[in-house]
Amino acid sequence: MNADAALRMRGTPRDGRDVRLRDAHASAASIGLWVFMGVVTALFSLFTVAYVMRMSSGDAIALALPWQLWLSSALLVAGSVALHGASRASHRPDPVRMRRLLLAGGLCAAGFLGVQLWAWSAMAHAQVLPSGNPSGSFFYLLTAMHGLHLAGGLVGWAMATRVAWADPARAGWRLALCARYWHFMGAVWLALFALLGWVTPEVARVICGTP
Repeated sequence: MNADAALRMRGTPRDGRDVRLRDAHASAASIGLWVFMGVVTALFSLFTVAYVMRMSSGDAIALALPWQLWLSSALLVAGSVALHGASRASHRPDPVRMRRLLLAGGLCAAGFLGVQLWAWSAMAHAQVLPSGNPSGSFFYLLTAMHGLHLAGGLVGWAMATRVAWADPARAGWRLALCARYWHFMGAVWLALFALLGWVTPEVARVICGTP
């Protein structure tokens, strides 16, 4: 009998070392995600300030947002709820439910990106283009930046999905991080949606104190 087999039979040092290593990876990943979300929050905060200041100028106009944005918002919220459920299911354990909810979350996120492109098409059909009015320019910029961050999240989702199928017991902390990121991206999107829909030139001038 070799040393590895003996350790597995006793179930002591190697098992404990694996648990400690997994906990260390989970802790490092969690801290890294918090830092990244802080940076993204600062980035979108700067975009928000720039948007309000630009909308207070005389050449800005209010946008009529396409109805597709309501659908994309619903998909993002549904994906966030699904991933939260997948994270909870990973601790029971309930691998079948975990995998179904994990797939549902990813499909909702992919659907969100597809509907956002549909919204872009609707805006272009209405002659709202990136090179036109500053309102339109910011619409494409903000939605594109958010979409890129969500697409990056799908890379992490794919990695978590691979682990969830190969070894469900090791997927718990990965799913928790995915759920946290989706909650964050959902909050960012709702803030952007409100910004684009409610901060009209008149509101921006009041905020900036511009006559």
